[in-house]
Amino acid sequence: MTQATHSSPTEPNPNDRISSLTDRRNVLKVVGVVAGAGALAACSSPPVPAATPDTSVGASSTPAGSSSSAAATTEAGSGGGAAGGQPTSEIPVGGGKIFADTKTVVTQPTAGTFKAFDAVCPHQGCTVGSVDGGQIVCPCHQSHFDIATGDRVSGPAQTGLTAKTITVSGDSFTVS
Repeated sequence: MTQATHSSPTEPNPNDRISSLTDRRNVLKVVGVVAGAGALAACSSPPVPAATPDTSVGASSTPAGSSSSAAATTEAGSGGGAAGGQPTSEIPVGGGKIFADTKTVVTQPTAGTFKAFDAVCPHQGCTVGSVDGGQIVCPCHQSHFDIATGDRVSGPAQTGLTAKTITVSGDSFTVS
């Protein structure tokens, strides 16, 4: 007599189970779910905060964190027409200050001469980050602009910064 060594019809063969789990359709389903979950996670991630500089740099600049500078910025806004405007003393001769909240940069190329420009770099829309050595500098791709004219000095930007209207009245200024 011989004994039968085959599996019963109700017991699946382990090799059949493995091949059914790894068939092409199931593998593609798993890959699709994993890719979809990754895309969903990437879309739902919180945005990375951008740096919003509010800096003063120049020959006679005051520290950006000084109490008089902070109080003036809080009380008068950014020179956009608030009562009394911004104090001209906040803008160093040969330097300038960036007002990130209104995307404006105000410079004082020579004593008593004030200029205002749009702080958005025409290259790719970054906000300029500093005023240094008589130039306004964009931190994204290092475009440099003249503090007196806003003209492009160097970098990938093809044009200069857009001028804004600045009005000086006594010891304060407003930008419109």
